[in-house]
Amino acid sequence: MADYDYDMVVIGSGPSGQRAAIQAAKAGKHAAILERRADVGGVAINTGTIPSKTLREAIMYLSGYRLRDMYGASYSVKKNITIEDLLFRTNYVMHNENDVIRHQLIRNQVELIPAEASFIDAHTLQLVSADGKDRRQVTAETIIIATGTYPTRDKSIPEDNSQIFFSDDILYLERLPRTLTVVGAGVIGLEYASMFATLGIRVTLIDKRKRLLPFVDNEIIDMLIYQLRQDRATLRMGEEVSSLEPVDDEKGARVRIHLASGKKVTTEMALYSIGRTGATERLNLSAAGLRANKRGRLKVTENYQTEVPHIYAVGDVIGFPSLASTSMEQGRLAACHALGIEAKSVPELFPFGIYAIPEISMVGPTEQELTEQGIPYEVGRANYKEIARGQIIGDRTGLLKLLFHLDTHELLGVHIIGEGASELVHIGQAVMSFGGKVDYFINNVFNYPTLAELYKTAAFDGINRLG
Repeated sequence: MADYDYDMVVIGSGPSGQRAAIQAAKAGKHAAILERRADVGGVAINTGTIPSKTLREAIMYLSGYRLRDMYGASYSVKKNITIEDLLFRTNYVMHNENDVIRHQLIRNQVELIPAEASFIDAHTLQLVSADGKDRRQVTAETIIIATGTYPTRDKSIPEDNSQIFFSDDILYLERLPRTLTVVGAGVIGLEYASMFATLGIRVTLIDKRKRLLPFVDNEIIDMLIYQLRQDRATLRMGEEVSSLEPVDDEKGARVRIHLASGKKVTTEMALYSIGRTGATERLNLSAAGLRANKRGRLKVTENYQTEVPHIYAVGDVIGFPSLASTSMEQGRLAACHALGIEAKSVPELFPFGIYAIPEISMVGPTEQELTEQGIPYEVGRANYKEIARGQIIGDRTGLLKLLFHLDTHELLGVHIIGEGASELVHIGQAVMSFGGKVDYFINNVFNYPTLAELYKTAAFDGINRLG
């Protein structure tokens, strides 16, 4: 057996990279993480998941969104909310999360090496420090690529234009705009569009697809669209952007967006969010016998192995679903497979969380998927306004849906829109994991008043539909 510097080297310190390295360390292996950023945590901690969700929470609180139904549309905790108000909370959480991750790596004896990595061969990596002065090579028996992604950029967009920005740039905005157009209605674009609309900013959302998030239940999406329009957002679906033109005249700096249909949209700022590209272009993949697709993504097996068996890839760099939660699990499973440790996972029960306003979460197939598969099912619904907790927290528009088999009553899917959706979904996920039936919720007792009662109400609704 060859003598390597490390049993496992992970490129990238995001959620998937952390879990992979820590799993290896817990198995008694010599593991290291290579991170080119000054801060650990990757996109999830520094520009993506944690900042955006903290920003959302700050917006929800300062705008008084949760209490508008009780105190009126004009209610807010703070008038004239600024970007500084929002970033105060965001920066605090980011700083603490960085410290938590560093402590976890130290506690588990994972070596953190601040350097940019590229392949020399399939087992050897070239490491270069941020200032370019320190260079060295390391070898590893197993290498896991967890480099994440960056926003896909259109070459025609000027990089130095302050009116056009990408999702990773939001933390560096100098001010909040009065009008904003979001180009691209994927998960990221939709989340930010709903956040800015909640602040009272006039938002226009443009996407060439005719429907928002086609993998989400149609009824849930219809409710989200209704809420967006209530917040004065304009949706231009089925429209393709042909160009973005910076304009600076007597009215000030703006952006004029030309649509393929001939329409024009003029906005103070534009968020360009047409997807993300795998951060693989600087890895010199060919030296290791690898290649990425045109979006920088790597193809892997069910065990997260690339074309080169001892090189794995996990997280956003392998594509959908590109969620921090699933990435963590991918990192753990990849490390376990590489080390010969038995590990089980149930990908079909991975939950999805979309942190728009209102929040969406789901696990299992949608109504549309069950219909296409020819599976007979029934639906049980519970509205937040039907239960006391919904009244208490001021959410009168939320909905929880249970999908269950028409004959066996087995719980097939849970779809939620409303406050706490990403927490609530785990109750249904747990029941689905052991093949439970919708009857479980009827026979169970939930604390009162709680949002968890929605499950009981929805279960009764569904069973009553059976006559």
